Amino acid sequence: MTEKVSFQVGAGTITIETGHLAKQADGSVTVQLGETMVLVASVAASHAKPGQEFFPLTVDYRERAAAAGKFPGGYFKREGRPTEKEILTSRVIDRPIRPLFPKGWYNEVQVQSILLSADGENDSDILAIIGASASLMVSDIPWAGPIGAVRVGRVGGEFIANPTHVQMVDSDIDLVYVGNATEVVMFEGAAKEIPDADFIAALAFAQAACQPIIKAQNELAAKVGRVKREITINVVPDEILSEAKRLAGDRMIPALLTSAKLAREAAVKSVSSDVGKQLVAKFGAEKVTDFVLKDAFYYIQKEAVRSLVLDSGKRLDGRGFADIRAITGETGILPRAHGSAMFQRGETQAVVSTTLGTTEDSQDFDSYTGGVNTKQFILHYNFPNFSVGETGRISGPGRREIGHGALAERSIEPVIPLKTFPYAIRVTCEILESNGSSSMASVCGGCLALMDAGVPLTRPVAGISIGICTDYDAKGEISRYKLLTDIIGWEDAFCDMDCKIAGTSVGITGFQLDLKLKGLPHKLMVETIELARGGRMHILAEMAKTLAAPRTEMSKYAPRIITLKINPEKIGALIGPGGKNIKRIVEESGCEINIEDDGTVNIYSTQEEGMKVARAAIEGLTAEIEIDRIYRGRVVSIKEFGAFVEVFPGKDGLCHISELANFRVKQTEDIVKMGDEIWVKCIGIDEKGRIKLSRRAAMEDRSKEITEKVETEA
Repeated sequence: MTEKVSFQVGAGTITIETGHLAKQADGSVTVQLGETMVLVASVAASHAKPGQEFFPLTVDYRERAAAAGKFPGGYFKREGRPTEKEILTSRVIDRPIRPLFPKGWYNEVQVQSILLSADGENDSDILAIIGASASLMVSDIPWAGPIGAVRVGRVGGEFIANPTHVQMVDSDIDLVYVGNATEVVMFEGAAKEIPDADFIAALAFAQAACQPIIKAQNELAAKVGRVKREITINVVPDEILSEAKRLAGDRMIPALLTSAKLAREAAVKSVSSDVGKQLVAKFGAEKVTDFVLKDAFYYIQKEAVRSLVLDSGKRLDGRGFADIRAITGETGILPRAHGSAMFQRGETQAVVSTTLGTTEDSQDFDSYTGGVNTKQFILHYNFPNFSVGETGRISGPGRREIGHGALAERSIEPVIPLKTFPYAIRVTCEILESNGSSSMASVCGGCLALMDAGVPLTRPVAGISIGICTDYDAKGEISRYKLLTDIIGWEDAFCDMDCKIAGTSVGITGFQLDLKLKGLPHKLMVETIELARGGRMHILAEMAKTLAAPRTEMSKYAPRIITLKINPEKIGALIGPGGKNIKRIVEESGCEINIEDDGTVNIYSTQEEGMKVARAAIEGLTAEIEIDRIYRGRVVSIKEFGAFVEVFPGKDGLCHISELANFRVKQTEDIVKMGDEIWVKCIGIDEKGRIKLSRRAAMEDRSKEITEKVETEA
């Protein structure tokens, strides 16, 4: 039976429907806003695979070109590997739904989203998040939802729920927010240096906007009336867990308090290995499997870490709760890079390079849902196995690397004046050591590398990660908590939150929240944001010790730019038939030349001489002769009444015999001959466009300039 609910969010109406499409899935829905529609289907395996030791959740979002009435690019005319947008959307669906599945349930779950229709105005990512929640709600899959999702923009000082692409052009914030009935579950996005108080207000607005979405899903689930399946939870047997705790005794705390990361891991491993051998000897290898040992020690370590934080007021590396690890930085460390930097915070190290290119190097991509389809600024993040002292599969960037790179990219982009800095910019972040928040190290290192390259950032950007450790009472409410500034890897693993906030001294530019909890109260987010601001200011001050502002000189290996403005009607003349003219200029000068529709011409080269050649050629083809300007021209024709002088290629004017000198000239040849190069001044252009030149006036003006210069120097 088909069931449907509709509700208002902002100016648009969202409709969720189930029971019509994909009926063999455990739960499926379509979600529609305007003429944008996504299908989301969820399926859970009936049994866990033998030996399964983790929860295998796969979230996949795909866009079909047909949704926008287009053909996919490429030879095969078929969608291929997921695009960056598809990967990022998959992640933004995965992160809020994952914590709401039962702990210890290891049946495989797949949540798949397909874009079926795109109107070019309403984006599909919010609809896909809502669809994932709704499909799980109407299924028999155990899940502690629902959740609501909304995009928040702000135009003219007013917050907007689910703005269109047109509205987002003028928005100073792009917030993707996911919440439950009372608390925040996840958020991410970017902003144009908005004050912290405005960001807090945006979160409150988003939480309220989620409520009709949650209410509608509860209504839909009630209409469907699906009973959740009975499940088996995998837990460590009580007797084994109790014995493991007894055997570990008081050895785990000192091991955890070992200061350095690798030494801490070795100390904990030593305790775990010893306890594991004793457990196997007592209970047998059949009962004490690798899974049982792994789960038991995870629980023991988690309990110990949280006890240290909440009961003893201690962090693993000995810092205070608001302390930031030691920060160092260097710039110019890579000799051939256009800009480079090393940023180190504790045991997290990023080496970052900046590459400048022409606007032709910008990234173009298909955009079926509307919005931008080109990127002038790109940030790529790499996380090799050796950065954490491990081996593993070596391949291309995974979802995590793409997600971390996107977070750093959107955190820095608001301070790059792309409209007035006509370069394509690529920042490459290599994480060489990692112990917490390498994405925020990429923001800091990326900013330093950009300034080292001479990119004129409006202000430096820094990022910080805040964690939380919580304890709950019998009512399921937080009874006590500790906020942790600049979390390390083990605090991320065993505590409850990773909230990353980046910004300048003026305001916030990027943000991302991940929770292991089912939600977090708004008042705790307010505390988190205030704490992050203090951390951000501290890091900015430390970065300034390395490099406080963009360099005024660019690397000798970076391309220089000359920007010319020509009459748009002359673009055809500059390009020439079949591109003949522009190809000739590129070959003769060795420059790259980009021509925009408004007549802006950008000349790129590392060689100054080549840029002069290109500029002269372009001006020769496109420049207009101006009255009262002096030009160096070539005599191309001798007449009784004067000489014709070519000022630009194909453009000449008459220098009358009376204008050849400041005395009476009998014959033109007495002053000039064919091929002579002479200075002339444009003294007029008649109604037919004929140009009048004067050698006499040019000589007088140039003589006056020389006299004034000599007098000034004297």
